[in-house]
Amino acid sequence: MRATASPTENNYVTLTVEVDDDELAAAIDTTAANLAQQVSIKGFRKGKAPRKLVETHIGGPAVLRSEAIRESLPDFYALAISDALIDPISQPILNILEGEDEGTLVFEAQIEVRPEIELSGHHDLRVTIPSPIVTDDEVEKQIQRILETDAELRDVDRPIVTGDVVVVDVVTEPLEGAEGTPIDVQDFSYTVGSGNLADGVDETILGLKAGETLDAVGRMPDNTYQTFHISLKQVKERLLPDLTDEWVEENTEYATADALRDGIVNQLRRMKLVEAQIARRDNVLKALGALVEAESAPQQLVDQEVQSRLQDLVNRLEQQGIAVEYFLEMTGQSPDQLVEQLREDSVRAVCIDLALRALAVAEDLAPSDDEIEEELAATAEALKIKPDVLKDNLAHNGRTPAFIAEVAKMKASKWLLANVTYVDDAGAVIDASLLDADQSEDDSAYGEDDE
Repeated sequence: MRATASPTENNYVTLTVEVDDDELAAAIDTTAANLAQQVSIKGFRKGKAPRKLVETHIGGPAVLRSEAIRESLPDFYALAISDALIDPISQPILNILEGEDEGTLVFEAQIEVRPEIELSGHHDLRVTIPSPIVTDDEVEKQIQRILETDAELRDVDRPIVTGDVVVVDVVTEPLEGAEGTPIDVQDFSYTVGSGNLADGVDETILGLKAGETLDAVGRMPDNTYQTFHISLKQVKERLLPDLTDEWVEENTEYATADALRDGIVNQLRRMKLVEAQIARRDNVLKALGALVEAESAPQQLVDQEVQSRLQDLVNRLEQQGIAVEYFLEMTGQSPDQLVEQLREDSVRAVCIDLALRALAVAEDLAPSDDEIEEELAATAEALKIKPDVLKDNLAHNGRTPAFIAEVAKMKASKWLLANVTYVDDAGAVIDASLLDADQSEDDSAYGEDDE
């Protein structure tokens, strides 16, 4: 079989395929054998009648040839796009040019493919991610939380500050004309600044003293607003124990205060590194995808992505025993709003795909034969099949070009991760080598103390 591809307009490719006589003969033999299993011919068990009788039964050799072409054309097409390395994004339009009745079979396929994007700006990408560096302030806050587990409360006669514990009586009433369930709580202990009472109330308590009252409007958990009448009965401050070796040994898993501090630093390092590494890939891909105009995303690919994401959502909801209607009700979405959100995400995903492919071209990252074979072996091992079987399956299903494209995209992703500039929320550049550390490692992954 020989396949020749030539580009046409509007991201279409015309693929002309010539099928060798022996390949078509094999297809005719297969069709004949299949038909022999299906037809009933007097005097013969199914599958045992001579081919000539089968041909006569179905209308002659011409009908058998026509049926064989009809059945095998999709297989010939799949092999042809694998051979020509064409990655379609929609179903092709197939037309037989020659050989329908006799001679060499020649057919043509009109194939829609992805647009080729000219990428620019990828060398100058600055990607914001959480900093993996542990600060002194973060360590001290964690130490304070640990000390608070053994804190004492002492009455104070001074204005309230954040962190104080106040004992209050709270009575609420809905705003005039509004709905809501009033509450009446006596002797309620509340940590100022925790935000657990109601949005907007903490700020108005600061600076008051025991014995005073306060009226404030706050938002309730159900998003309604009520007037809070608060009577401040007591104000207590937290007295933290001193951070001594004795206290640490008695109250923690560590033997000394220095060991506790080192342990906190290491835990925060691992946590912040994982957070940064997760954000790194997501944010890098979003930044790259933003270099591609949304209008460049083919509607066919967007629609396919929407359907895939919708089906995935339905499957996950079914696994959890949740009806789609209930999910929509709980999230406050209409079906159209859900689809629109999925469409926005799908356009972004398609733009990322186009950008990665364009990056592979721009940076000459086409995978070598050895790299493709290596990835084939790894994928086959994961699927618990032999590499040759996987290779044949990809070819016969027309998936060879898609597989090679995925390998190229993997190389593009690695290039991107290594070549963008990472900054924290304040705009300070982050040393990319910190992001490659293994979070399972101890201080050796970071060198000396970073503080």
